[in-house]
Formats: sequence, C-alpha cells, structure tokens
Amino acid sequence: MRILTLLLLFIGGLSCQAQFTVTGIVRDNEHNTPLPFATVTTDKGKTLVTDVDGKFNTDATEWFAVSYVGYKKQKIAVTPGKEKYNIFLIKSTEELKEVFIEKNQNSKANTLIRKVIYKKADNDPRQKLESFRYKTYNKLLVTANPDSISGKLDSIYVYKRSGKRFDKIDSTDFKFKKLIEQQHLYQTEKVSEFKFTKKEGLKENVLATRMAGFKQPLYEIIGLTLQSYSVYGDNVELVETKYAGPLANNALHDYKYKILDTIAIDNREVYVVYFTPEREHKKRKLEGLLYIDSKNYGVAKAVFRAKNVLDITSTHVFRYNEDLDLWFPDEKKLKIVKGNNKSDIKILGETIKFDATDKDKKARREKEASDYVYLISESINFEQEYNIPLKIKHPGVAIDIKEAAINRPESYWNRYRIDTLDSRSMKTYVALDSLVAKEKWEKKIFLGKKIIDGYVPIGIIDIDLRDIIKYNNYEGFRLGIGGITNNKLSEHFRIKSYGAYGTKDGAFKYSLGAAVRIGNYSSSWVGGSYTEDVREIASTSFATDKKTFKIYDPRPINISTFYGHRTWEAHLESKILPKTESHWQLSHSSIDPKFNYIYSPGGKSYSQFNLVTATAAVQWNPFSDFMQTPNGRIEVDKRFPKFTFQYTQAVAGILDSDLTFGKLDFRVEVEKKYLNGQKTSALIQTGLAVGDTPLTHLYSTSPNNLDRDGVLQRITFAGKNSFETMYFNEFFSSQYVIGQLKHGISRFTIFNSLKLSPMLVTRFAWGNMENTHEHEGIEYNTLKKGYYESGIEFNEIFKGLGFTAFYRYGPYHLPQLDRNISIKVSFMLSLF
Repeated sequence: MRILTLLLLFIGGLSCQAQFTVTGIVRDNEHNTPLPFATVTTDKGKTLVTDVDGKFNTDATEWFAVSYVGYKKQKIAVTPGKEKYNIFLIKSTEELKEVFIEKNQNSKANTLIRKVIYKKADNDPRQKLESFRYKTYNKLLVTANPDSISGKLDSIYVYKRSGKRFDKIDSTDFKFKKLIEQQHLYQTEKVSEFKFTKKEGLKENVLATRMAGFKQPLYEIIGLTLQSYSVYGDNVELVETKYAGPLANNALHDYKYKILDTIAIDNREVYVVYFTPEREHKKRKLEGLLYIDSKNYGVAKAVFRAKNVLDITSTHVFRYNEDLDLWFPDEKKLKIVKGNNKSDIKILGETIKFDATDKDKKARREKEASDYVYLISESINFEQEYNIPLKIKHPGVAIDIKEAAINRPESYWNRYRIDTLDSRSMKTYVALDSLVAKEKWEKKIFLGKKIIDGYVPIGIIDIDLRDIIKYNNYEGFRLGIGGITNNKLSEHFRIKSYGAYGTKDGAFKYSLGAAVRIGNYSSSWVGGSYTEDVREIASTSFATDKKTFKIYDPRPINISTFYGHRTWEAHLESKILPKTESHWQLSHSSIDPKFNYIYSPGGKSYSQFNLVTATAAVQWNPFSDFMQTPNGRIEVDKRFPKFTFQYTQAVAGILDSDLTFGKLDFRVEVEKKYLNGQKTSALIQTGLAVGDTPLTHLYSTSPNNLDRDGVLQRITFAGKNSFETMYFNEFFSSQYVIGQLKHGISRFTIFNSLKLSPMLVTRFAWGNMENTHEHEGIEYNTLKKGYYESGIEFNEIFKGLGFTAFYRYGPYHLPQLDRNISIKVSFMLSLF
C-alpha cells in the first residue's frame, strides 16, 4: 500500500499547467472573481467547461465563445500568436431567478438533487440490475506536454559583495524537454473483467497487467482505490481519501447546488449542476459538476475536484442504454497536478507532508520543467452485458490476479487497447525496462517491502530483524538472530528458526520449525516446531495476530515476570474460508514459572507442570476487501468491525499432561474515520478460563506501570492498548472484559514546527478470579469492582516522540494522589 505513496511523493511536488493553443481564465467583471464551470464553445464545434478556478484550455484557432448562467455571452476572436486570454463576463440585466417551492423554500437546483437522491435505486446500476459484466482497459501515465517546456539553457550566477559572477550553465530544462519529447516518465496498463451479481457483489478479475520496468507488478498499487466505483455513494473516494458525496442521502446539508445550463448528451436533455461545499461544515468536501438527465434523473456525467496540496480531478462518463433506461459507466479519468494548499494531507492512511506552491514568496520564480509533470489515469469500458446468468467464483476476493496476467504478449494487449500505443509510450517501456534493470529498482523495492515486514533477505534466508535485540527486566538485553527460508529455496516448504541469549538471566533460547504448503490459493501451510523460550505470564495472544515489525517495541521493557516453556507444536494455517485467516494447533509444553509460585488445584501442588493443548483461532474481517495474487492474499481495503475468536483446550492424562482447562477468547475492533479528519476507535476484548488453569495461563489485562514512588520515577514508554496506570502483577483474572475508546482530534498547528494531533483515551476493565486460594506465592487483587483510567496522548510531536498522561479513578483509586497518575513517553516511528 505504501508503494504508491512514493509515487505520489514524487508527483506531489510537481505541477501541470500545460499550455495549448489557447488558455484563459473566465472572471466576473464586477468582482474579478473566477467563474467555475463556465461553458466554452469553439469554432471546431467542441464544448468544454472551465475548472473550479475558471481556467480552460482549447485548440480553437479562429474564435471561442464563453457563457455562464446570469451573464452575457461573449465571443472572442483568436489573435495569432496570443495564447493567454482573460475573459470578463458582465451580468445580464435579466438576473437568473431561482424558483422556490414548498414551505421551506428549496431552490430549483435543490429540488432536482432531491429527485436524483430519491431515484438512486432506479439509476445506480448495482441497485437496479440483477447482474452485469464488462471489461475495462486502463492506462496510467506520469508525463508532461513537451510544448509547455521552453527547454532553454539558463545561466546561473553567484552573488557576492563585488557583484554577481557567472557560475555555470543550467541545462535541466533543456534535458527534460528532450526526454519528455521521446517518452513518458512512467506508464502502466491493465485489462480487467468486472462481474456483478446482487447476491455476490462486485469482483474484478485482472486479465493483464503491465508496469514499465517491472517483470512482476507491484500488487499493492493494483489494489489502490484511485477513484470511487459509483457516484451515488455517501462518500466519494479519490486517491484513498474519502470525501462527502454530493449525492449522499444527507448531501443537501453538506453542499449547495446551482443549475448552470442545459445541454444534450446521447440525445437526452441534461441539466448541468454545479455543486460547492457549505462552508460552515468541516467535512472533506468536493467541488464539481453533475450532469443530470431531465427525465429519469440519472447521472450522465460527473466531475469531482479536490484541491489540496495535490489538485485532483476525477471525471465519470456514462452512456445511456435505452432498453434499460439507465446510464451505465463508460469512461473514467483521473488527473493529479500540484495544488497550493500548505496543509498536510492524508494519502494511503498516512500523513504526507508536501511543499506546495508558495504564493507569498517575495520573488516569483519561473516555472521549472518538472512543474509541468502530471499523472493521468484513463479507463474505458467495453463488451458490456446486463442481467445475464452469472456465477462469481471466490466472491470473498474483490480482486483476483492470475499468474498468466503478468506475462501477456504484445498481441494480447493489442486486442484490448482502444488506441495503439504512440511512439512515446512504446519507448517508455523500452527505456524504463532498461533503466529499472540497470539501477536495480525492482530489487530495491522488493528489499524495502521485506524490511517493512521485518526481514532482510540474504540469499535463500530472510533474516528476522525482530530477533536481533530486545530488552526486558528479566532477560536484560536479549541478543539473537533468526530467519526463515524464502522462495529462492522453495515456494512449497519453509524452515524457520531463531536463537537468543539474555544478558541478565544468562540463558539461551531457541526455536526450530518447518512447514509445507498444501494449498496455493488458500495460502494453507502445515508444519511443526520445537521451542525453548520464556513468555510473559498471564498474557493474551491470538495465534492469528501478525507479528508486525517495530523498530522499537516499548511495553516489554517493563516486564519482569515470565515463565519458561519447552514446546513441541504441530499447526495448520489457512485462508480457505472467505475473508478469514485461521490457525489450528496441537502442542505439548513443559512449563517452569520463573517467579515464586505454587499451583494447588484439588489438593495437588505444582511448581512445574506439563500441558497438552489444542487451539483453534480465527480472524474474520467480513467488511474488508481482499486481493488474490500469485504470491498470496492481500487485504487491500481494511474495513471495520473486525472479529477474532480463539479457543484453547488443555487435556490431562495425555503425554504426561497434568491439567485440564478451557479458554475462550474474543476480540472486536471498530474504527470510524470522519470526513473532517477525526477518528474514533473502539476495542472490546474478553476471556473466560474454566477448569484447573494456572496463573501463567490466566489474564492480566496488559498492565504497563512500574511499582515505584513518584510520578517521575515511573516514566517509561507507553504501550499501544495497555493500561498505563495499572501496575504489573497488580490484578489477575480467570474471566475478564476490557473496553477501550479512543478519539483522535484533527491535527492542528501550534506554530510552524509544532503540530499536534491529540488522542483522547478512556479504558475500562472488569474481572473475576475463581479459586484464588489455589495460587500461592504471589499477591494480587481482582477486578470485581471495575477498573477505570482516562487520559490524553500527544503522539509524534517531534521525530516520532510524544507523551501521554493518564489518571486512574473509580473503585481502585489509590489513597496517594500521585500513585494514580501516569506520564509516559510515546514513540512511533514508521519506515515509510
């Protein structure tokens, strides 16, 4: 997902102001304000509209005319040699009169939009049709118009007290113009087949994909949502960012509308409606045009514009089907150029900082060659079929890419391309294939993706960066090395191992395991391992959780109570069930508590014990979208809620197992992102242990506070979802439930170099302990009365560093005030 971030970082500092035969700005004569979406007609019979800034460009050679509702139409003669025109329209003496109806005096435009919203079920193809199928050809370019670039050689001077002195010739523009005349900067192509049924939803099968310079495509880019599929939704998505939809059910609260004109599309009368945000609202909103059919109120065309640091224009074109009385998607276009907003923006879930054009600079510099670069993506649909019998295979996968799709010959591409590639496009593939191979970009990107996952590939082995160094209060510095074999050795089996040494406990730990792939599409593996290591007592871990790579993992530093285990394990992992990941495990463990503890169930006493357990864990993300690639399955659109289930059963009497108990664990995660940039997340987690369960396998609800006097003495690093005011080993439970609610406020600036994004947090825990007398040697409390803490997090204030402050209150509030206060340092560092 972050690969395109790098691409957008590149083009984010670029601009497109391509100059054609005629360019201009349409303004109001009285106030000198731009007139957005004015209609421009040319001597060649073409009709176009200005953008939200009143700008346009056209290839008119003799004349062009400009019209706008409520203004007098102007016809302008083209002067040979003149490229730029400022057109000032004068208001008409007959002002456009709004027609008000009903008691609440809604305007004619608002009435029209209400009808469009009311008729969405009749005009949205996914609501009206039982099924459909079509193919799409998509081409994405990063390019520039060579005619826009002067290509001159500039002289660079050095200024000193004695005056300016010639330094060197700057040939950047000259070289760039020569390059862009020969080829594009970057290029990708894709052919897909889309299938839809009301029962199974929409699925994209990628038939062919090609990325200049890469033998194997970057699948993360293919899974990105650059444009929304539908224009009727509550949200419109542009480059992974959601905006309030102008045809959402509550759109009239977020936007104001104005009818600009009436034109004909596919011989149908269509209203041209201009929409702009209601300024008092703080949601992310768009400006643009909606072309509304005057008879069935369907959308014939839509233009969305989001102008931030990136200036994004999304265009949806529909074709009318008379038999269905339906406007069906025909073309889509996305264009990204440079904007002027200095604010940070969210792209791909990350805050990206761009240097936008600075209008306040004392000296306006001339445009550089790279200022004319832009990204454009065009999709054209064909071979449409409607209401036909369809069966979608693997509907739980939204995008499916087969191995054959990445190796299509040129003859295959020529079958689907709407137009043959021009000479620049052909040279782009040749040049970038050579350049990427020479600079080893593909290997560098592959290495970067491995590092993000926590590995460094060395030959046939991926070294695990998480095993190199750690620290906790029991082992001290934990130094080690680990790794797993990669596809260079085999795609069908893998070997995984690690070894580590604790400088404080003086013990060596290790693990060795292997697994065999038994299902490619389902990513199913069966394997086994042997491990000698230590683990935090009463900790809850779900077998399906991915062990993400963190440069720094703060919470384990404070942990001092562990148990040792020697474990034989056999497991099966699979994604065969739609939108799930499951882990099935059988294990035999010898447990040795590394603290003063005796377990005495039913009159027996154990200082050490053996366990035979069976575990079944399932991660279910029912609302997420997944992409199947030749390399495995990827979650491309993460949606909430997400559910995790796990059950563990220990059985006595098998292979010297001493205890019988069962554990049921459940977690649900919810996240809501608001269009104003704020975010709310919630976590509910619960566990139940029944039977003879030792303290090592019970629950401690993730405490993260040291038992020291004084707030400053307890300052350490904050965890992610831990209880910051709860002391280690203070509470244990055999049944528990925890709840956490976080609300992130939009990032705001205190001064230029300090930006804050406060996170308000509150947590709750309840627990109960059965048979407390059976656990000897350690003092603890229960959570029967309910535990509460609330606080605030200021994360990533400076280079990943921040701080948190929490307060403990309720039944377990402590007599000494400062014992209820926790102040921690937070640290978040992302590689990309």
